[in-house]
Amino acid sequence: MKKILALLLAAMMLLALVPAASADVPADWAPFAENVTIKVAVYDRGQEGVPPVEDNYWTKWIQQNFGDKYNITVQYVAIPRTDVMNKYSMLAAADDLPTVMMEYDYPKVSQWANDGYLTTFNMDDFAAVAPTYYKRMVDNNQLGYTQINGETYFAAALRPYYDTSYTFQTFVRMDWLEQVGYDHVPTSTTEYNEAMQKIKDAGICENPCGGSMVTGVGSDQNYAWRTWPLNEEEWVMYGDYNIPSLGWEPNKLFLKNENYKFNAGLLNPEYYLTNAEDEKANFINGKAYSYAGYISASMDWLTAFYEANPDAKLAIAPVDGKIDAAAGTTPGYRTDNPFGMIIGFSKDATEDQLKAAWMYMEWLTQEENLFTFQWGIEGENYNLDENGLPVSVSDYNGESKMGFNNNKDYWCVTIEARQAGTIEDMIKNNLPHDLPQDFTEDVIKWYNDKCKVRDAGWAIDNAKFGVAMEAEGEFQTTLVEKYKEFRDKLTMCKPEEFDALYDQFAKEYAEAGYAAIAAERLAAYQAGNSTKLLNQTAEEVDLSK
Repeated sequence: MKKILALLLAAMMLLALVPAASADVPADWAPFAENVTIKVAVYDRGQEGVPPVEDNYWTKWIQQNFGDKYNITVQYVAIPRTDVMNKYSMLAAADDLPTVMMEYDYPKVSQWANDGYLTTFNMDDFAAVAPTYYKRMVDNNQLGYTQINGETYFAAALRPYYDTSYTFQTFVRMDWLEQVGYDHVPTSTTEYNEAMQKIKDAGICENPCGGSMVTGVGSDQNYAWRTWPLNEEEWVMYGDYNIPSLGWEPNKLFLKNENYKFNAGLLNPEYYLTNAEDEKANFINGKAYSYAGYISASMDWLTAFYEANPDAKLAIAPVDGKIDAAAGTTPGYRTDNPFGMIIGFSKDATEDQLKAAWMYMEWLTQEENLFTFQWGIEGENYNLDENGLPVSVSDYNGESKMGFNNNKDYWCVTIEARQAGTIEDMIKNNLPHDLPQDFTEDVIKWYNDKCKVRDAGWAIDNAKFGVAMEAEGEFQTTLVEKYKEFRDKLTMCKPEEFDALYDQFAKEYAEAGYAAIAAERLAAYQAGNSTKLLNQTAEEVDLSK
């Protein structure tokens, strides 16, 4: 009886976020007369200690519980997380695009549409096959993101807490801070730089700011360096983060600070040779002050950190609610999109493959199926607490071991976070509890503080366009590569050379296509084909209450 009540409670918690649909909807589907194969994209993050993304217990679970029932073969296609666009380009060239293509960033999927990778479809047909999924898009005002140039290309997954997401956290060496006289974690840029200098001068760490190579897309976000209130036209032209905004003042201020840290010896002098795994290892080995990553019930790098540093003390970097006039920064930050994954479908998909793909999405949206895929097997991957809520077993390593971040790269086709209980319950159950420190209360405070900063108007979403951005598709790859080259030179040049060099590179960058992209974005905005800025304020936020 306890187990039944617990499962019912868990389902009710999910229902609080996912609108109910008839449980008979999947049961009404008839199996295909002839087998239909669909290929579904899944990120390969290169993480050690997780099962192979294309073949594991959970890919077999999908096949046995969904595919076999409806005569559908489900195959997964690994997409390197750090090389998404190149991978899709190669698949397109080989006429081997996945049936189900997914990405978080709207400019990427709009480029797929512009490059002819995707098929259009009738949303009424989608709604007939996937009514739960469709109704949720309607309820969350997401249909506006599904079209380009008046044609329907996409479905939109749900992203709970999109503007206050708590799942990515920065862990810092509180013990180092205490050694140099701090009783708190610095938040402002000025105080942070001062603290890093003190740690370096004390001989605790030679290059405390660490650092790793710039990978291009998504690099060097400059939201905190922007002047408020934002100029809406500048926001439209330069505010996107997929193509770094070299030439815009916030980018210049950001890079000038990187130049300062490099010349002060605070950055790893070989950051440009340091990949993500090396950066993680540097933190574990005491060569960096901080490291940021997604939280989950099992965090192998935190386990490794405490094994290597049993007397260390970590803290969560808090939310910044201050305007740092000395550095020219604010509490401004980028929100996630008001949707999770944007899902498109291959141009080569047959009618049956489209229907099978929509069935897959609808089946995973059903509460019972989603709960199992997110939490696993009771008694193995999770146990029920005194309130009947699931709590992951952080050190489980058996047959049903889950993939990265509790199988997220599979079930993100429908939702972006695990849901069970209150926000406090979810934070607790998404953190490891077998470490020397428990960060539950720290992350809860972080979330509550983020809500205050958002409510004060500092949350920034990027502009979205309802027409194809052809210049982005034409110039993005070239610009990203140029940016990596220019960025390293600007970081490592002498401070007195920075301004002139920045102006030179900004001119070259504009001529290489960035000016054309900015002009295209502005034209779309002026024609009414873009989103608008929300109301803004420019007030400090009191996080002491």
